[in-house]
Amino acid sequence: MMVLPAMPTTFHLYDTTLRDGAQQEGLRLSVSDKLRIARVLDEWGVGFIEGGWPGANPTDTAFFAAAAAGDLPLRHATLAAFGSTRRVGGRAESDPLTRALLDARTEVVCLVAKSHDEHVLRALRTDLAENLAMIADTVAFLTAEGRRVFVDAEHFFDGYRANPSYALEVVKVAADAGAEVVVLCDTNGGMLPSQMGEVVSAAAQVGAPLGIHCHNDTGCAVANSLAAIDAGAMHAQGTINGHGERTGNADLIAVAADLRLKYGWPVLPADQLARSTAVSHAVSAITHVAPNPRQPYVGASAFAHKAGLHGSAIKVDANLYQHTDPRLVGNDMRMLVSDMAGRASIQLKGDQLGFDLSDRDLAARITDVVKQREMEGYSYESADASFDLLLRHETQALDPAFEVLRWRVLTSDEATEDGDSEATVKVRVRDQVLARVGEGFGPLNALDHALRSALEPSHAGVADFELTDYRVRILETGHGTDAIVRVLIDTTDGERNWTTVGVGTNVVEASWEALHDAYLWGLLATPGSAVAPR
Repeated sequence: MMVLPAMPTTFHLYDTTLRDGAQQEGLRLSVSDKLRIARVLDEWGVGFIEGGWPGANPTDTAFFAAAAAGDLPLRHATLAAFGSTRRVGGRAESDPLTRALLDARTEVVCLVAKSHDEHVLRALRTDLAENLAMIADTVAFLTAEGRRVFVDAEHFFDGYRANPSYALEVVKVAADAGAEVVVLCDTNGGMLPSQMGEVVSAAAQVGAPLGIHCHNDTGCAVANSLAAIDAGAMHAQGTINGHGERTGNADLIAVAADLRLKYGWPVLPADQLARSTAVSHAVSAITHVAPNPRQPYVGASAFAHKAGLHGSAIKVDANLYQHTDPRLVGNDMRMLVSDMAGRASIQLKGDQLGFDLSDRDLAARITDVVKQREMEGYSYESADASFDLLLRHETQALDPAFEVLRWRVLTSDEATEDGDSEATVKVRVRDQVLARVGEGFGPLNALDHALRSALEPSHAGVADFELTDYRVRILETGHGTDAIVRVLIDTTDGERNWTTVGVGTNVVEASWEALHDAYLWGLLATPGSAVAPR
């Protein structure tokens, strides 16, 4: 029987998205962005939010000023300011960056301190004794000023390999000076879970409360964090969605979910774990970093099932192919429709979309249609709206809002202020035949304008339709310019998002099919539901 460690009396979830996560390549956070993310984190229920390094850059300084002015009322979390120990040869009370930590007016201060002897000698360019004095002086000064102090022992694991006695001395000096937690940092991300327990256990002999901070360079940041917790760490640092420099940091969502669902530790307030997927998406929207569909627990593919064998088993009991209930983290099970799907998968997917496919012959026929169309290049696993339209057609439940009689598009190298392409679309809407011309930059943009102008007078909701993404893939690349093209289009009306697929012998033909289906499904579906009532 597996024995899990007991939860310590005190356990910290400490988020570093606003500082360590913001070091990710291409990620830039404004003061407003940081405030918005902090509010999301607070509502989720983390214990501590590290806001940045006051005094080191104008954005972080302004963030703490805004927080101190009341722009960041926190209900659950405690705000922490990050900084370094005093400068070599200086005094903590007169060090400008140390003073900036006090000026940030946070209850908690997290100090980074060197724990690798080579970093002390070659990066700080001082001796080992002075580094220990820098740690002791700064911690003692800040605690005397009424701050709770956490110390990040930077490069601890590499330092322990090189000089274990000195790395452990750093932990002892920080604790003796008044640090509430000493966080062991795998700064280079080179540790493995099998190595983690021994080192953390050795550090625990010092007697200081320990934390863990892991980078993901070996792909083991979450596993290393859990191994450290198993060895006695009572404080775990990480970032939302694993943001961070190089390959990122430990994903705090995965750490929290593992501790709650696998260890049974209530590390988040009641019911807040179920907001994890929403938190992940909210941070993605603010950072403009696309969600990772394969992210554990909260990714779109985390509970997606494709193979027919899986579908048969899931129809009996979803838990047979899922390690936990996706609803516990605010996610959902998805059945992917592809040429690998069996009848059970099609029936389950139909149930999710509101179709009764209990008739075995009907389900088998639709399965055959899907397999054939997937062979032709269609991809329904990422285009639920197109699959919904296929089901409506096969079940004779398709009542289209419009019918396209003809379309044509012209493009040239001459561009005007209205674009370089012109499209003509002839449609039948409510027994009325309409022909409309649209101009735009590129064939798809022109077709979109033409179709929209034909439909808007009779369908007011079209005004809210917006194409948000457009993806093209060339299939059978060995065929050269006559290869089959697949296009996926994402559309939103501000409340719903849907994806349609088109396939053709050229990109315009495939784009038109995906565009046509995007409008068709958007007008068929009722706001707030997956499909219109039948």
